[in-house]
Amino acid sequence: MSVYFECETRTTMSRADLFDLSRSIDAHAGSMARSREKAVAGVTTGLISLGEQVTWRAWHFGLPLRMTSRITEMSVPDYFVDEQVRGPFRRFRHVHEFTEDGPETLMIDRVEFSAPFGVLGRVVERLVLARYLQKLIRERNRYLVAPSAALHG
Repeated sequence: MSVYFECETRTTMSRADLFDLSRSIDAHAGSMARSREKAVAGVTTGLISLGEQVTWRAWHFGLPLRMTSRITEMSVPDYFVDEQVRGPFRRFRHVHEFTEDGPETLMIDRVEFSAPFGVLGRVVERLVLARYLQKLIRERNRYLVAPSAALHG
């Protein structure tokens, strides 16, 4: 069983700029400063691209975690997909989509994941992890579209 959710973010930033900022290792680390997320292997700075991977070290729920993700699909500046290669989830897939909507750019995050534990995992997935991940993505997106975001990437 897996959990799926979407988050939508609108901004006046251009689609191409938001696409690149969303691939920025530095901007991601800045947006996740509260969880002390840091790129420790693979692409550790700049923009990540198709076929490349990054290993993140972070603290979540008071525990140190490592997760390696690879960019498995990309169409500039429409979308890219990152998927967990190694880490705490049984499966984790994050689709980042970018479209123009009049004078705005619409960014849609589509996340699907499965927790590593059996029946208890289904409860934890829906009641704890889904809410926690949605909150993290909303915080990240607010950081990315903030007026000073260009300085972060």
